[in-house]
Parts: sequence; C-alpha cells; structure tokens
Amino acid sequence: MKKSVKRFFWLVGIFLFLVIFRPWHWLPGQSDRTLSRTAATVAQSDTATHSKPLNHLLSNADSELPEAARFDRAVLAFMRKWELTGASLAIMKDGNLIYAKGYGWADREDGEPMEVRHILRIASISKLITATAVMKLWEQGRLPLDARVFGKQGILNDDRFCRYTDKRLEQVTVEQLLRHRGGFTVRAGDPMFDWQIVQRVLQRNPPYDMNDYVEYATRSGLGYRPNTRTYYSNLGYVVLSKVIEKVSGVAYERYVQDSILAPAGCYDMHIGESRHERKFPNEVRYYETKEAEAVPACDGSGQIVPKSNGGNDVHGLSGAGGWVASPTELLRFVSAIDGDPTRKDILKPSTVRRMTKEVKGELPIGWMHANSDGTWSRTGSMAGTSALLRKQSNGYTWVFVTNTSSWKGSRFHSHISTMLRQAFDRVTEWPEKDLFEADSLMNSEGM
Repeated sequence: MKKSVKRFFWLVGIFLFLVIFRPWHWLPGQSDRTLSRTAATVAQSDTATHSKPLNHLLSNADSELPEAARFDRAVLAFMRKWELTGASLAIMKDGNLIYAKGYGWADREDGEPMEVRHILRIASISKLITATAVMKLWEQGRLPLDARVFGKQGILNDDRFCRYTDKRLEQVTVEQLLRHRGGFTVRAGDPMFDWQIVQRVLQRNPPYDMNDYVEYATRSGLGYRPNTRTYYSNLGYVVLSKVIEKVSGVAYERYVQDSILAPAGCYDMHIGESRHERKFPNEVRYYETKEAEAVPACDGSGQIVPKSNGGNDVHGLSGAGGWVASPTELLRFVSAIDGDPTRKDILKPSTVRRMTKEVKGELPIGWMHANSDGTWSRTGSMAGTSALLRKQSNGYTWVFVTNTSSWKGSRFHSHISTMLRQAFDRVTEWPEKDLFEADSLMNSEGM
C-alpha cells in the first residue's frame, strides 16, 4: 500500500514538472523544426486569430492587366535569356500593392505554374527580418545594441560558448554584428555553405543546429578586431538569431513569426528546409545552372546532391538566409518597416531612420544599401535562388524572386534591376487599386 502511494505521488510530481516547466522549450534548436511545421499548418488555413495569408487570397488573374502586357513580355524575355524556370514578382506604390504575379514554373516536373500563392527561398533578404526582430527588442528595452555578445558577462554566456581562446570575442557587440563589423571573415571559406569547415573545428559530424554554428563561431576565432572594418558575414547573423532566442526566451522562428511577422500581417513565412521532400506544401522546386556541381549532403549522410536540394543547410542558415516567403507577404512586411505613414509600422520612425542612415564605410542595419534619397535595397542569392528587394525614392517598392540560380551568382541582381527598370518604362500608368485589401474584402464577405 505504501509503495502504491509513493508511486502515485511520484507520477503526480513528474506530471506537474512537465506542465509547469515544459522542458522541451529548453531546446530551441530542436523545437524550432516542430514549431516551423506547426506554423505552416496554421498558415495554410483560416484561424480565429488571423485572416488567411494574403498570398492565398490572390492569383495571377488579379494582375492580368492590358496596360501591363508589355511589362510581362519584358519579364518573360529576361527569363528565357537567363534560362530561369520560374519567378515571382510583387509591386507596391505608395503603400498599396498594385501588382503580384508568378511567371514560368513553380515545379516544372509536376507541371505546376508559378502562382502568387507560392513561397520561395529569399536567402539573405532574411537578414532584414532578423535585424527588424533585434531592433524591436531594442525598442522594448530588452536588448541594448552595445551589449556584449560573448563571454561570461555577455548575452551568450552558456558554457559551450565560453570555450574560446580569442579574447577579442568579448568585444563583439550586437550592433557590430548587425552592421557586419563583428570580426568574422570567410578567408577559410563560409562555414554556412561548407559544413566540412565546421566539422574540422568542432570535431563532430553533421547535422548541425544553431547552437553548433554559434559554438563554431567562438572556437574558430575572429579574423580582425571588432569594429575596425566591414566584412559581410552570414555567421554573424546566425549568432544574432541565437541572441534573439536567448533574450526572448522563445525559439527564433516562433518569436519572429509571433512578434514581428504577425503584427505586420504576414502568416505564411517560415524557416525552410534543405531537401525537396521536406518543403512546404506551396513551396517551389529549385533549379540550378547546367554547369552546377553536386556536393556532399549537409546532413552528413554521404550522399552527393545538388546544393539546392540537400547541399546547403537552409534551416541552419536561420536568420542569415533561411526564410521562405511570397513576394506579396514580403512587401507587406516591408510596408511595416519603411517609415511610410500610409500603413502602420511595427517600428518607430526613429528606429527606421537609424536602420537606414547612410554612414560612410558601414553597412546599414538589415539592408544592403540605404541611400539618403530614400532608395534602399536588399539582395539574396544561393543555389536555386536569386532575390532582390528594392524601395525606390519615387514611391515604388518591388520584390523579384526566382527559383533558379544564375552562373553570375550575386552579380545577377544588377541584371534583374536593369530589366525591371526598363520594364517599368513600358507601363504608362498603373491601375489605382490595392491588393493588400484582398483579405479585408474576403473577411467582409464571410470567407
């Protein structure tokens, strides 16, 4: 009888421990994947908490306009020239979404045309999302930009991140990482695109998660003294992703979805996966150039695979380059951080100005270029993807994303920009409409 009573109280104790402390949340790298799939399920359907994702309410037919026929022909000619399988475009004018259309194929093998609803990898445009999350925490007084990131007195003071020998790490601040001035270089190669570099330092095999990459960052050391030069770093933004987790107490993807994207009206943006078989239901298939070489799979399985299908660790890139999104929702996000009074922003005007202030010798926060005339841009490229976001001083903002990479790599963005500038010249007048209001219309009709 006494044993039965003891066993009863023992089981009750375990149950209360699980309910109160929820230990599965102690492992953000693991819960991240579960949360991603849960978020995707929510995003695909109507819920009581938010409307249906905008990209699921629109279709190519909404932008079949006689006045844009010559514009479309220019895009299609460009795609033929560069052998692009598919592309998706969205255009905003003075805060209104005036055009959204897919071109070519989302999945050529399955005969699935590119539609507005499809989501694509946006590569380094992800950094703008991560930077916004950091700045939101700063606005709330939870994350000083001059806070030290590493060391026992730093934000990431876990034991596994304090086994470093390069004491310069203790000088790295949040703002230095935001501006690519944190000391990280790719002289030995980019660890986010070559897992064997990480393997040599950590002395363990993949797959790797966010914690592994941060540990690599501390154990590999810096290439220069922090804040003495600018050196573009994917690894720095993975570290920032971990900073967001540590400060918020929530897995990176979930925090961004709940605290940044949802308030901006975006419900179908997620951290992607490396393999085609794990893609989201409305995610595209990715294509590379004919000359592209296969590589060892990033999961350490030993398979030789395309970079766009198992070679690059898309999930591990997290806030540096792991997000998948539709151009329509990406523009909705931008409309919430651009300082335009037409739509309510999720950041204060002073924060937007700080992110986009032109400083000689430094990169802006989140953006790749930010000129004083109000022209801002953000690029993204990886195997299977080229993405370009541009906010122009004339009131137009647009996003163009492909599911095919070019042999020109990151230099391909200049060709996209030139093509669209010429295509815009072919349209004398865009229609007076706002496709952002599609969700309001559907809700008013009880959809």
